[in-house]
Amino acid sequence: MDLGITQKVAPLIAAVREMVTDEIAPLSDEYFAQVGKTGNRFEYTPRMTEILEGLKAEARKRGLWNFWLTDSARGYGLSTVEYAYLAEEMGKTPLGPEVFNCSAPDTGNMEVLERYGNAEHKERWLTPLLEGKIRSAYLMTEPDVASSDATNMAMSCVRDGDEYILNGEKWWASGAGDPRCAIYITMVKTGDETDPKHKRHSMILVPADTKGVKVLRAMEVYGHDDAPHGHMHIRFSDVRVPVENLLLGEGRGFEISQGRLGPGRIHHCMRALGHAEAALELMCKRALSREAFGRKIAHLGANYDIIAECRMEIEQARLLCLKTAWIMDQGDARAAAPWISQIKVVAPRVALKVVDEAVQMFGGQGISQDTPLAASWTHLRTLRLADGPDAVHRRQIARIELRKHTNERI
Repeated sequence: MDLGITQKVAPLIAAVREMVTDEIAPLSDEYFAQVGKTGNRFEYTPRMTEILEGLKAEARKRGLWNFWLTDSARGYGLSTVEYAYLAEEMGKTPLGPEVFNCSAPDTGNMEVLERYGNAEHKERWLTPLLEGKIRSAYLMTEPDVASSDATNMAMSCVRDGDEYILNGEKWWASGAGDPRCAIYITMVKTGDETDPKHKRHSMILVPADTKGVKVLRAMEVYGHDDAPHGHMHIRFSDVRVPVENLLLGEGRGFEISQGRLGPGRIHHCMRALGHAEAALELMCKRALSREAFGRKIAHLGANYDIIAECRMEIEQARLLCLKTAWIMDQGDARAAAPWISQIKVVAPRVALKVVDEAVQMFGGQGISQDTPLAASWTHLRTLRLADGPDAVHRRQIARIELRKHTNERI
């Protein structure tokens, strides 16, 4: 098992780290300070567009683009382990992933379109996504069912001739607030109770401007709307979509979603460790620059121990993430699944702890808008729910352990 930085990815890590540190992070505060200045928080000001598109153009000019593409003919052909190192670097600043066209949910959605879309789908949505010209959203969670059990999804999808008719509501549609969001990849229910539980659902492509689609509101995360990205609550009322927009066939929604979520969870976890590294750096600089009670903060209380524990836990979480990425690279998604559950619990939890310790070191400033720590904390706390809550993943991990010691059905 080789989890080290390869010769192929080493220069890319250096280039991404340099651009994140020297060019992207310094513009982040100015970018987000512009949000809402037009009177609409989900609208881009000219300056926001100038900052974002300028950085994207520069990244593309340098060849730092679409790292997630595993096809070496069009991308770098990186392994999951190699990409994981880049995801961590990009996660150190909020704008990082999009600048390199490696944002969630777009990377997973592009993979779905690449694998399962027809030629028209690819031309209409995949090509502009690869070029960073549009954004996308992935609609799965629903407000009226316990969505931690994805078999509960109930959005109606009924065939009517050459169209499907969709009715229902989705929420926490991340990215759907962005005015550039052009396509929703949507989990719908096409089967009934007579079908096997995991054969009742399908994935369908819904253009965001389809008649009958209404964005009801932006869901707030601890009082923040995450504009201009947004996590939207959307209603579908007699929404008609061509039959050709159903991916792979009726009843194969879980097959598509599991293929999409595995790598995406690894990417999320490595980006979370990027948050942790950024927070630890801020913590150390604060501890060495501020004095209280006549001493540097670093020398007070248990701060040596706190900093040491943060470093050790980041390293442990990173190794678990990299091992999981390596298992994924062996080509057996089923073998990787329990490891993905482990990192999905561990990485956000560790990152959240590090950020929280940094907040403590900063005191009142740590919970304010004057540092990135408060926004990082809310993002990481949300990540403990996104793509499966901690409790669901722990249940899966425990079931696997218990099965080793019994013939009973667990």
